[in-house]
This record gives sequence, structure tokens and C-alpha cells, in this order.
Amino acid sequence: MAIDIDISGMTCASCVARVEKALKAVPGVRDASVNLATERAAVQGEGLDLQAILAAVEQAGYTARPTGTPKAEPAQGLPARWPVALAALLSLPLIAPMLLAPFGIDWMLPGWLQLLLATPVQFWLGARFYRAGWKALRAGAGNMDLLVAIGTSAAYFLSLWQLLNAGGHGHLYFESAAVVITLVLLGKWLEGRAKHQTVAAIRALEALRPSEAIVRRAGQDTVIALDALRAGDLMVVRPGERVPADGKVVEGASHLDESLLTGESLPVAKGEGDRVTGGAVNGEGLLLVEATAVGADSMLARIIRMVEDAQAAKAPIQRLVDKVSAVFVPVVLLISLVTLLAWGFATGDWQQALLNAVAVQVIACPCALGLATPTGIMVGTGAAARHGILIKDAEALETAHALQMVVFDKTGTLTEGRPRVVALEGDDPQRLLALAAAVQQGSAHPLARAVTDLAAAQHVAAPAATESAALPGRGVRARVDGAAVWIGNRRLLDEIGAGAPAAALVAAAERHEADGRTVSWLAREAGGGIVVEGVLAFGDSLKPTSRAAIARLRDLGVDSMMLSGDNEGSARAVAQALGLTRWVAQVQPQDKADVVRGLMAEGRTVGMVGDGINDAPALAAAHVGIAMAGGTDVALHTAGVTLMRGDPLLVADAIDISNRTWRKIRQNLVWAFVYNVVGIPVAALGLLNPVLAGAAMALSSVSVVTNALLLRRWRPAPRPAPDIISTQPQGAHKMYELTVEDMSCGHCVGRVTKSVQALDKDAKVEVDLPTKKVKVDSTADLDRIAEAIVAAGYPVTAKSV
Repeated sequence: MAIDIDISGMTCASCVARVEKALKAVPGVRDASVNLATERAAVQGEGLDLQAILAAVEQAGYTARPTGTPKAEPAQGLPARWPVALAALLSLPLIAPMLLAPFGIDWMLPGWLQLLLATPVQFWLGARFYRAGWKALRAGAGNMDLLVAIGTSAAYFLSLWQLLNAGGHGHLYFESAAVVITLVLLGKWLEGRAKHQTVAAIRALEALRPSEAIVRRAGQDTVIALDALRAGDLMVVRPGERVPADGKVVEGASHLDESLLTGESLPVAKGEGDRVTGGAVNGEGLLLVEATAVGADSMLARIIRMVEDAQAAKAPIQRLVDKVSAVFVPVVLLISLVTLLAWGFATGDWQQALLNAVAVQVIACPCALGLATPTGIMVGTGAAARHGILIKDAEALETAHALQMVVFDKTGTLTEGRPRVVALEGDDPQRLLALAAAVQQGSAHPLARAVTDLAAAQHVAAPAATESAALPGRGVRARVDGAAVWIGNRRLLDEIGAGAPAAALVAAAERHEADGRTVSWLAREAGGGIVVEGVLAFGDSLKPTSRAAIARLRDLGVDSMMLSGDNEGSARAVAQALGLTRWVAQVQPQDKADVVRGLMAEGRTVGMVGDGINDAPALAAAHVGIAMAGGTDVALHTAGVTLMRGDPLLVADAIDISNRTWRKIRQNLVWAFVYNVVGIPVAALGLLNPVLAGAAMALSSVSVVTNALLLRRWRPAPRPAPDIISTQPQGAHKMYELTVEDMSCGHCVGRVTKSVQALDKDAKVEVDLPTKKVKVDSTADLDRIAEAIVAAGYPVTAKSV
């Protein structure tokens, strides 16, 4: 059970530590993680009582409410910066003599006027420090507010004592108290503005949700609120509008802009039967879409939830910061007391001793320490999300920068995952195809789809099959016409005790495997035994960016390895095409996790990239699991990083943003620690007055957040030109004919021709604008040619050989 709550009033890392301590003391709470940047706490446990959790936070001195509950707005309409502006206006006359002194102007306000200016700053505009400090004191802890309240009060009341008892003679320190409060208020205001920018990614995603949807009911189109939309409703999506929810196109064709969801800049063609994602922008066509997932179940809602969880999570390095913060304020107060006594007894100048002690308290602000890690994580995960990389938790972000080996599953990750039947070897190819299609009916496996697609294209009727069962890592079994039929790899033949295949089939299978094709054997019961009927050979194409992805990982110092359930020849062909030196063929699903664990046992930090259910154990076993969003929900839930489009180059981009985020976190932590390690001794030695200490304290927090915001400029590496590689040999030229829409001029003809010749520079392309027919003479695959034309912006509505 988990509960998220929003918390107001936290100002520094010490506040975080106190709230976590209070939450963990609530009965039933197993763990609690508080994030200063998001001002949110995630509480986990069994039998949690929300009211008890809220009460524990209140008792610790802070305000809490369940996440999602609207925050009460202040009654006054004044902008948030008004306390800063008013404090600056009142403090300026107090600081003016110090500013004018370098120019030889000796001028000082009367003491009573200094008192009038400093008092509202101290007790009205600075009241928040007293309130928060008192709450911390009652809870038996300390925080930044307590340090500011004690330090400025000491300077104020010392000045008041001087004014009342010495007639205003001697130096007064009202300006120190007032200016410190003004600078702290300025720092918190700037910090709040900067933190607001760190959640820009969440706001951008939330802006994708339209407030209304048009639904068609009983033939009538009606506008309803998005909250009233239900699964099964028929949504009408007009050109230029956003898709209200996830669904399936039941009528119409168009192009959808999914760039804010996937990072893919090109519009994606959608037609009947295609799935669409809520938040995408419809292009030129009217679509009728059946809603399949609405509200919290939609892909957009899940993406927002993943980004929020990642930004609210606490990185492992933050635990060290929390331990330091827990004792930080008491140690600072002790150092301040020692400074006061040491200077007082050593010099007899108790006024100067008090000022030095105040400077120690003011400069020792733990704000920067508390913001160093969460702001880096928030901005880093937000920048990644804008470019199609969803990082589920802070631990994955922190670990990814140290990856030494990335293990890829082959099919669907490095390859397109859309294999095609390229050969049928047997005495009766038509009968072989019919049996294979019967066994594969209902299977979602890519090889099964390739068989059924070919059967449909050749108008081969598949007989009915019963008792169908998948054999993981080996194949499929079913009963056709009363006889058992198997289709799978060579290991399956050995397991079922099939008879020796004919020499011609063995030779054909070896030839196809040597060419890098995947081979499936088909066997059936006959004459009291099991007879091998034939061989089906499948070919798959590598994704255009696969080779560039492996090269980029190599440039980042990360080794790559490939796992495949295919035969050795097919795996070798893919590995050689990609320049890989390590691969493992014929790996069963349960063995993938063992391979990953073996690499981890060698002392390597390992990432696993996959997209299927059979990859889930390996994704969970790796230090960092990376799932392709085109895969199964199981893979997405198991992985720590999700790539919103199937581009292998995003793996390198994910590691790159992790590197940069980790670098920013280290920079922030070094700055925060050095600032305190250097600043406190300097103040204790009397080399820093309270005014400069206040300015430095404000600068430290703002600089940490600003440094993290630089991550917003991150962009993925430029994509190389498409590198079309096929794992099957290029054959002779073939003549294709395609029907291509939206062509209207010679410029369109040129773009279509260029898109085809990007795949095959020797291709011959003839375009007939009136009939919309495009004839292509090329060695490239027909599907690849169609995809290239669609990517150029022209829908392909028909194609044939």
C-alpha cells in the first residue's frame, strides 16, 4: 500500500530528515521518502491511516494534504514577490551608508529611524522564520528557519540594546538583521521560481490532455467533458484536434503527430485497425476512434505518473546527504556558540563576537544541500521525457551512467521484428504453408504472423487446429485433422523424437542458416511415427539506426552484446552486420536472465534492452532494464527506463542524459558541501559579516537550482542518415507498383523518388501523377519502400509485386 502526500513549509534538508523521521514513526509505515524539490512524500506500508500520516506531519511542524487535493490559495491578490520587494524597499536606506562609504560619503540614519525600518522586516516580513523555527524547536529539531531567526534576532536585539542604553552611540546592526532577512526571502523566491521550471515536463505532458471530447452516440455527435468519456465510446477526432484518449481507428485515415509523446518528429500514418494514443494531434483526415483506455489507464496518464514518480524518487546518493542533514543544524548551533564564547573571552569585544556567531548561523544554510540532488533528478528526467525517454526511478538514472555492458535482445529491439517467409522447402510447399498457418492461428509471435500473412496473400486456406500450445523457446504444437503437428527449431525435433529429415531438407536448412535466415521445421504424426514435412525460412531486417546505436555506445565506452533465440547462423549474420563481437544464439527465455547475471558476476554494471514478455526476467535481473515501448506491458513495468519509440539510438541517449544528470548532481553536491565547509570557518574567524553571509547563502541555493536547469538544454545526438541493412541476401531486381496519395506536383515526385533511392541508389522510379501509381524497379524490399514513402509524407494505400 502506498500513499502520496504534498507537504508545505519545508525549507532545507534538515526539514526533509525531520518529516521522514516523523512519518516512519507512524504505525504501519515501512518506508517514507520525502522530496524537497517536489514538496512531496511517498509513504509505503501496510494498513496505512491517512489521517495519522497527516497528523504526524502537522506535529512535526508542517502542513500536509493528500496529493491531488487543491492547495488553498492565499486570500490576498498580491503577487508572490511582494514581501521581497517591500523588504528590499525598507532595507535599502539601512544599507545605503555601507554602499556610499567607498565614495567618501559618511552618512548614517538616526538610530530611531533605523529601528522603524528594521522592525517590520524583522517581525512582519520575517515572521515566517519565527513560525517555522518555533515548530522545529517544539519538535526537538532544527532547520534553516531556526538559524535565520536566531541569528537575525541576535543582531536586532543587540542593536536595540545599544539604542536604548547607549543613546544610539556606537554602531548599530539593524541593517545586518534586515538585509539578511531580505536576502533570504529573495533567495527563496528565486528558488521557488526555478523549482517551478523544473516541473515544466509534467506541465507540458498535462497540456496534451484536451478538456473535452466529441463522441458519436446513436448517430449524433455530442461534446462531453473528458471525465465523462468511457471505454467503448466512439470518439470523433477532427483535423487539427488532439486525440482525447487511447483507442483504435474504426473509420478514416490520417497522419498523427505524436512528437510530444514519443519524441518522433515525423507524423505517423494511421488507418482502420491502427491504435492511437491520447494526446496525439490529428493531421489532415477525420477519424472515428473507439476508446480503449481512458483516464488513469491511458498511456498519457501512465507516462505522467512515471515521470512524477521518477522526479519524486530519492537517489541512493541522497541518503548520504540526509544523514549529514540530520545533524547539520545542531552542529552549526554548537559552532556558533563556540564562536561567540571564543571571541568574547579572547578579545572582550562581545558585540563583535555576537556578529561573528550570527554570521556562522546565517551562512550555514542547508538549503543548497537539500536541493542539490532532487533538482538535478527533476530536470534530467523531464528533459529525457521530452525526447521519448521515460526514466521510472532515480536509482535507474543514477546507475545508468555507470553502465559497462548493454545486452540487447535481437528480435524487435535491434531488428524490425517483422520477419517474412522467404522460402518454403518441402515436397508440397502449399500443403506445408497450410499446415504451418493452421498451427500458428491465434499466435501473436512475429514468425506466426509472417506465416499467416503469407497464407492470406496466397489465398491458402488453413485447416482448423485444436489443442494449440506454445512451447517456450522451441515452437508450437497443435492438432490438425486429428494428427499432432509441430513447428519450431531443431531442438524441438530432437525432443519429440522425429525421424531424420531428408538430406535435401537438411542442406536447404543449412544454406538458409548460413545466409542469416531463421529456420523453422514442421513435423507431423504419420504412420505411427513423426515425419519431418519441410522447412520454413524467415528473413528480418535490422532497424536503420541499430548499427549507429552500437557504434555510439562504443564511443561512450559501453560494450554491447546480443541475445537471440535464433540459430547460430542467423545470430552471427546480425552480429557481423552490426559489428558486434559478442553474441549468444539459441538462448531460451529463462536463460536470458542467467546470461545477464553471469555478466554481473564478472563485476560489470549491466543494462538489458528488450521488448517482450520473455525479456522481463532479464530486464528485472539487470542493474538497469530498458524496455522498448512497442513491446508488452510486462516488459514496460519491469524496466527502469522506457523508450517511447523503437529506436536503438535512444539507449545511448538514455545513458548520455544519465551521465549529464549525474554530473550536475555531483557539481551541486560539491558546491553545497564546499560552500559550507569553507563558509562556516571563514565566518567563525570573523572574516565575514552577516550581510555578506546572507547574500552568499541566497546565492548558494539559487546557483544549485540554476545549474540543474542547464540540463533543459540537453538534446539527443543527431541522427545519422538511415542505414538500411537486411539480414537476408539482396536478391535480383523486382518490379513493384504502389498507389501513393497526396502527390500533386513535380516536387512531390522528386520527394517520393528520393525516398526510394535512399534505400537503393540504383532503383528506377516512375511516377504517374494522374493515376497516383508509382512503379519501382529495385532490390529493396517492398515494405521498406512503402515505409520510406510514407515517412516522406505521402500515404501508401496499395502495393503489389
